[in-house]
Amino acid sequence: MLFFVITLFVVLTACSTKQNHVDEQPVNDPGLTEKENPDLPANMYPLTGIKTDEDVSQRPVGVIINNHTKARPQSGLQAADIVYEVLAEGDVTRFLAIYQSEQPAVIGPVRSARDYYIDLSTGYDAFFVAHGWSPEAKSLLQANVVDNINGMTYDGTLFLRDDSRVAPHNSYISFDNIKKGADENGISLEGTVPELQFLNQEELSELQGDEATNVRVAYSSREMFASTYSYNEQTEKYDRYSNNVQTVDRETNEAISLDNVLIVEMNHVVIDDDGRRKIDLTSGGNGILLQKGIAQEVTWENQDGRIIPLRDGKPAGLVPGKTWINIIPSNPGISDSVSYGN
Repeated sequence: MLFFVITLFVVLTACSTKQNHVDEQPVNDPGLTEKENPDLPANMYPLTGIKTDEDVSQRPVGVIINNHTKARPQSGLQAADIVYEVLAEGDVTRFLAIYQSEQPAVIGPVRSARDYYIDLSTGYDAFFVAHGWSPEAKSLLQANVVDNINGMTYDGTLFLRDDSRVAPHNSYISFDNIKKGADENGISLEGTVPELQFLNQEELSELQGDEATNVRVAYSSREMFASTYSYNEQTEKYDRYSNNVQTVDRETNEAISLDNVLIVEMNHVVIDDDGRRKIDLTSGGNGILLQKGIAQEVTWENQDGRIIPLRDGKPAGLVPGKTWINIIPSNPGISDSVSYGN
């Protein structure tokens, strides 16, 4: 009987120790590597830094999206991994939305290309989608400098018109039709996408800068084309507004919610009577990076076609998630065009 009691005590003690050991192990801790934590998803989306068990070999797709007041609210912007907001003619900006981790059902209104949108798209080897072109962009696209489809060729087939809006603010495309257009032209939408640099948990906890919970980015004196970013403390992301109206998806009413907002200044020169511009995407310059309610002064550099924020000459690193990049004219520049505070 004594032997049985001792044996039972030893077994129970061992089980208790084993249970305590298991309970002490962190589960799915993003701070661990895959080897240290086998519960982590196997893959990472290269343009968001988000872990996933899904395949990540989707080639990026870049779509030019309209930002005229008659084009709002837009469709599909909330699903883009990266959005460049850049002036076209006059005070009106357009978006180059880069899709890789998500494929929204509807995207638009799709608008015409400019040469600098094409240049920005090549940094991601993106399949380029637009409806229309400037003379410079037309030459590049028809020469197949980038793989592309255009609404000038596929209006009414791959690109469909919304009768509730007036042209040129009513051209839309589905992701299925983007795939169909690529397939019809013998273009692969598979590939290896170079990863952006993202901050780890320790680096996120050490972010420093000026408090910036409300930020206004002006392209001119016209409020309707200014971008405003409001930091949401609950989601720890920035909500975007145009003309004081929150930017949401037309179909789902889902808000644009951003983890990184990069504002950079570049030299803009008007080159013709229509107000078309030449934008210097290569020389580098000053910028502001918004992350977690904090603004940091940075510089930017064009690295293989991608606009990358630098701090002390090194990549600043992004918060895993969505990124929006505002390209504003260096005259008047950030000091006069950007304001932020509480």
